[in-house]
Amino acid sequence: MELRTLRYFVAVAEELHFGRAATRLHMSQPPLSRAIKQLEADVGALLFVRSPAGVTLTPVGTVLLDEARALLDHADRVRVRVSAAAGVTTITVGILGDGTDPGVSRLAAAYRRRHPGIEIRVRDADLTDPTCGLRTGVVDVALTRAPFDETALTVRALRSDPVGVVLRADDPLARRDGLRLAELSDRRWFQFPRGTDPVWQAYWNGGLPREGPVVRAVQECLQAVLWNGTVGLAPLGHDLPAELAVVPLTDMAPSRVVAVWNSGDTNPLIRSFVEIATTAYRH
Repeated sequence: MELRTLRYFVAVAEELHFGRAATRLHMSQPPLSRAIKQLEADVGALLFVRSPAGVTLTPVGTVLLDEARALLDHADRVRVRVSAAAGVTTITVGILGDGTDPGVSRLAAAYRRRHPGIEIRVRDADLTDPTCGLRTGVVDVALTRAPFDETALTVRALRSDPVGVVLRADDPLARRDGLRLAELSDRRWFQFPRGTDPVWQAYWNGGLPREGPVVRAVQECLQAVLWNGTVGLAPLGHDLPAELAVVPLTDMAPSRVVAVWNSGDTNPLIRSFVEIATTAYRH
């Protein structure tokens, strides 16, 4: 049994719902379901009872849950002890959005110069979690966009970007120099999966309930515009395919690029990262 598969199993067992577990793991549901079926085949027994009412653990699943939690806790302790013994120090950075942002490039170069012996791991996050896995301990610090639920988090603003509406180039509104949110009230907007931070969802829906296709990544948003005529919002200044156009929104609050970390985390590498980021994004 792979540790990754056991983490999948524990998430489903604790959520008792494949959709919520997939959201928690920041993955889509089909590969999660396949992984659990393969685990059941390896074990030789059903781990869950699936029904229209939901998911429940079988007796075998209950036993495996206790053992899986113990194995995963032990694996985490092993990683910490081995890293400490080897003198290896790492920092894991979550990045949401455009990793080609010049601010990211300047930050990476400056951080390498300041900390040449530090291993920097990068986790590219999708749009379902604006904190890039920070709350679940997957990353130490995140470069992302606000607003989102900031409970138990510390946020440092790095830059503000004006926002525009992304439309098909042949859309009549695409020829406008500017638009107001009210002019888009009859359009379909992209949505994030159920369980996504409501503060984050509300911002990208212009502050009102909307209807439209569910997306998880930037490319899916763009494809929703191309294929379905859905409107979406995006920070200005990003390159788009020729088939798309972006029109500035005159009454939309700017999108803030931020560094965010768990409040109370005193890791000096995080503190240094944030200070270097503040300078890198200022240029």
